[in-house]
Amino acid sequence: MSRSGGTDQAEQAAALALVRMPGVGPATFDRLITHFGSCQAVLSAGEPAWIRAGVPAPIRAVLRAPNWPLVEADLRWLEHPGHHLLPLGAPHYPSQLASLPDAPPLLFIRGDPDVLSHPAVAIVGSRNPTGNGRRLATEFADGLARYGLVIISGLALGIDAAAHRGALRAGGLSVGVCGTGLDMVYPRTHAALAEQLVEEGALVSEWPPGTPALPAHFPRRNRIISGLALGTLVVEAAPRSGSLITARLAAEQGRDVFAIPGSIDNPLARGCHALIRQGAKLVDSVSDILEELPAQLSDVVHDPSFEGPAHQGEVADTRLSPETQSLLEAMGYDPISLDELVERLGLTAQTLSSILLSMELQGLVETLPGGRFGRLR
Repeated sequence: MSRSGGTDQAEQAAALALVRMPGVGPATFDRLITHFGSCQAVLSAGEPAWIRAGVPAPIRAVLRAPNWPLVEADLRWLEHPGHHLLPLGAPHYPSQLASLPDAPPLLFIRGDPDVLSHPAVAIVGSRNPTGNGRRLATEFADGLARYGLVIISGLALGIDAAAHRGALRAGGLSVGVCGTGLDMVYPRTHAALAEQLVEEGALVSEWPPGTPALPAHFPRRNRIISGLALGTLVVEAAPRSGSLITARLAAEQGRDVFAIPGSIDNPLARGCHALIRQGAKLVDSVSDILEELPAQLSDVVHDPSFEGPAHQGEVADTRLSPETQSLLEAMGYDPISLDELVERLGLTAQTLSSILLSMELQGLVETLPGGRFGRLR
């Protein structure tokens, strides 16, 4: 059964009609409700009252023609189990998000609405991360989830998906913030992951059912990702990316921003380095994040036996052959070319290529653009 925050169906239908109107974004929605008192009052006020209130002509035009067939479809969508609608001002609307000046007037939810009010950390980053970046996102999400934190991300390829899966791997909760209506999944390859999030957390969107994946929606979605969280962690990001938009929004919202540093040779580390120069906290373990988060964490169950990502993924020397260990030591932690390894180790390129292929199959190294190799563990 849908949760309507105490509004009756007529008011709910009026709210759905307003949120579907072109040009009626959060700011306009808020001004209309502030002036007229309710969604029904906005729609029933009529042309003279709209003019007296200073409503622009384009908005008056859409107010005259609500799309009631689509509203009926929305109401039918809300009848499905696990489908919810939270209007701004409802008792269960997440307070972290409600504090924003551009908070969404309506939240469409699949899953458990209460998860949105739990202490949470957002994890974002590149859609095309390195293997090491993907591993770090998974392990930080796993670690934070073990401390009881909900992991928020955007259901995108790359770091987002790794963060969601890390939280689920730990038996924790995760929320996917979508840039489409919740009757579809974008990207489609994440359909199974989306269903997992519905079972172990929630999917949330400010867009009504049927809304496609439009480019302009995703920057708007990012403010919800950061707005639901106490802080945002950026794992890997290019200098100009949506992840940096999310980090900027988090800072503007007064939330903590964390960034994982990387090699100066990794283009995806440059965005994180820029954030650190701008005041984001450099982190290399879960404890670095926990010590910065506010008093809301006093109610979160801690697991002191967990050591955090800085202690995970290390392969004991006893598991590695001497030649593998020597090669890892020669590689260091920065991307390196085959020619550089030949020079450092004195082995032939053919021999090294064979060893590197074996190590890649073991998940120890990855092939990077430009013919370089990177250490994963």
